Order: sequence, then structure tokens, then C-alpha cells
Amino acid sequence: MEQKLSLQQKLLQKLSPQQIQVIKLLEIPTMLLEQRIKKELEENPVLELESDNPENNDNQDNDEQEQETDVDNDEFSFDDYLPDDDEIPTYKTNTNNYSKDEKYIDIPFSVGITFHESLYDQLGMINLAEEDRQLAEYIIGNIDDDGYLRRDLIAISDDLAFNLNMEIPEEKLKEILEIIQQFDPPGVGARDLKECLLLQLSRKQGNNHILANAIIKDFFEEFTRKHYEKIKKKLDLSDEELKKGIDQILKLNPKPGSSYSNPLNKSNQHIIPDFILDNIDGELNLSLNQQNVPDLKINDTYLDMLHALVKESKTKNKNQKDAVVFVKQKVDSAKWFIDAIRQRNQTLLITMSEIINFQKEYFKDGEETKLRPMILKDIAEKTNLDISTISRVSNSKYIQTHFGIFPLKYFFSEGMQKEDGEEVSTREIKKILHDCIDNEDKQKPLTDEKLTKILKDKSYNIARRTVAKYREQLGIPVARLRKKL
Repeated sequence: MEQKLSLQQKLLQKLSPQQIQVIKLLEIPTMLLEQRIKKELEENPVLELESDNPENNDNQDNDEQEQETDVDNDEFSFDDYLPDDDEIPTYKTNTNNYSKDEKYIDIPFSVGITFHESLYDQLGMINLAEEDRQLAEYIIGNIDDDGYLRRDLIAISDDLAFNLNMEIPEEKLKEILEIIQQFDPPGVGARDLKECLLLQLSRKQGNNHILANAIIKDFFEEFTRKHYEKIKKKLDLSDEELKKGIDQILKLNPKPGSSYSNPLNKSNQHIIPDFILDNIDGELNLSLNQQNVPDLKINDTYLDMLHALVKESKTKNKNQKDAVVFVKQKVDSAKWFIDAIRQRNQTLLITMSEIINFQKEYFKDGEETKLRPMILKDIAEKTNLDISTISRVSNSKYIQTHFGIFPLKYFFSEGMQKEDGEEVSTREIKKILHDCIDNEDKQKPLTDEKLTKILKDKSYNIARRTVAKYREQLGIPVARLRKKL
């Protein structure tokens, strides 16, 4: 086969480190932005907080411009004192950008004792042989945050054989598990929901709890499917008796581990709004929440140092070259970061302003039915920004209004046409569905077919499967599972 060389031109688009930095800053919410700025302040000595001295603040920009002009117009330039590319150590020119796969993790609140720490503490209060204690610790380590042991005991027995060289029969592990199941909170160590509820009922007394125990033990499937008529018939109960037994079951905790303040539980997360919208005499005033975001500037000492290094370095001394490279790199990095923060704020304000203009009637009073159909493309066209940029702005961001705090994604929804041709948001349809289900007769809940008919009577001509989809998106179960006695 003949081999030959050829030249080929390609047009490629690559993001610069500065563009990547702007994109990453655009994605993160205000709370994480504060942490990101603190991290940059720790890593870059050239970057510092804005001085409290008003005179310094007023003259900062002029000083920087003068120093940059002096350096640029000097008979010596930076390039004269920078070594060739092959002389620069790689570690000095690396930029600490984040990869596309990196995820920002919300900082949780650390409150009280954790669920597993509580179990280990209770284990320490009982007398067990050393081997039994080791087995109990291993089983506790396999209990998840909800309080369930979701692994089979035979699988745990295999793990002990392979990892710890311990031949433990399943019956022995079951004995240890039964000890753990006596710990608090009640229901801990259960292998499924049925066992969890039975463990909790075993610690209660009274006729109603005895009935509840019989329902779970013998008619668990009928209970989960809300086939109450079958339970009444088989146990020969009246409506009132059955209701008392069901009420006791509903008071139980299906996730006993959740009763502890788990530091990893995102429900403890504190939301800080990124935008603040004020309604002043009917006029909407939008602002960025910059309360905990400090202003930044470049340290004048390092600018003076850089200027002096350029002026005094008339020979290519290696140490002087390294110093110029280091200081200039840090100065440039600081400028890029400040510009990236400024660009982020500008993009956020432009995007949010267009969202408010698009949904102006809604933001006046917060009436959900006034939300217009709006997709990312609508805002991208109005702002002349890419759809991916709008997506980054709307992701994980919140706005504080006079009627509540909402995620930006809340304002985006698809649209459909009513029979009279009017275009409405699917959010409006979901609101009607939610209101209908809230006001339904819980003994005879509305089926999807009945909900479809109600919507058609209101000129919303949608299919039953669409109603089912919207209901699921609202987190509402089917009619059978909404039934109450």
C-alpha cells in the first residue's frame, strides 16, 4: 500500500481558560460563589478584598491604568524578559480550571449526632462477645440512611468469609440482627417496609395497635393497594374499627433513620436567593443578592513589584525571569477572575430581566395561572445568548419575590392551545389539576378519566394519558392510592 504525506486544514473552536472560567462561575449559585471567591483569594496572593478606604477605591482603576501604561510604554517589554516556551517549567504556566465532569457539592449543616453514630453508641452499651460485637458493627455498617438493611444476610456472610476470613452462618447473623432491631429508633434494621412497621408496632400496646399489627402481618398487600373492603370483610370490621387501625399504621415512620438530623440530608440545606425582586408601588425592581459576595481588587504591592521587576531587569537573569513570570501570571489570573465575576453578574441580570419582562403579569401578584408558556429558546432569542447559557443561568438559581422564593426553572413551561385558540402554560393546567385533587371527595377520589372530563369542560382539550403525565409530575398518586376512609 502506497504511503504519502498530505496537508489538511481544519476549522476548530476551542474554549480558552478564561471562557471556561466564566462558564463555571455562571453555573454556580450565590452560596457557592462566595466559597469559590474565598478559594481564589487563598490561592492567588495578588487578589484581595476591596479596601475600606474610599480614597483607595476611587483611585484604584486610575492607578492600575497608569501602571499598565508605564509598563507597556517602557523601553523594555515583558516579552524581553520572559524565557522561551521550552524554558518555562510546566507547573508555572498551568491554569487551575475545572473539568467538565467536576460537580459542585452543597456544604451541608453538621447538626447533632448522626444516625449511624447513634447505633454504634447503643451497641457499646450492651454486653457482647468480641466476635458478636464485630459482627454487629459490620451489620450496622450495611444499614442505609433510611434505617434499612437492604442486603441479604447470606451476602453479608459471604463478605465476611472473603474479607475477614470469618465463617459465619446466616442463622448467627440473624440473631445479631435481632439484637440491633431492638435499638432506637424503632424499626431500625428492617429488611423491608413490612418488617419495619411490624417492629414499630411490637413496641406499642392497645387494641388498636393489635389490629394494626394484624393488618400489616396478614393483609399487607391489601393495605398497600388500599383494598379496604377486602380487609373489612376478612377481619369482620366496621368502618370505624378499620379506620382506627389504619390511623395507627399511618402514624408509624416508614424511614426510621430519617428521624435523625443526617448531615448528608439535603433537606437541611439553606437556600440563599441569587436575585431579589421588589415590588415598589407596582414597579418591579430586580437586583443581584451580593450580600455575602465580597468586592475584589488587585493588590497594589504586586503591581508595583511587577513594574519594578520589568524596569530593573536589564539582563536575562534566570531568577528575575522566573519572578516576572510568576507575578505576571498571578496578576493576569486575578484580572481574569475579576472580569469573569463581572461578566457573570451582567449575564445573570440580563437573563433574569428578560424572564421578568416575559412573565411580567405573573410577577406582579404571583398568580400561577398568569404564567405564560416559556422555554429556554424564548429567553435566548431576547438576550441574544446561547440556549446553553440560559440553561446554566436557570440551573440551581433562586429568586426572592414578595410572594415567595422560587427556583428559576419554575418559570419555564411548555404551552398548549385551548379550544378558543388561546395559548396557555402547562403550569396553569397543573394548577387546575392540583386544585381539583385537593378538593375531591377522599372516599371517592377523581380518576384520570374524570379529571380529563373536568379539563375538557374548562376548554382544555387534552388526552387522559397527558393528564396522567401531569399528575405524576406533580407527585400525586393514582386515585386508588389517594382513597381514605
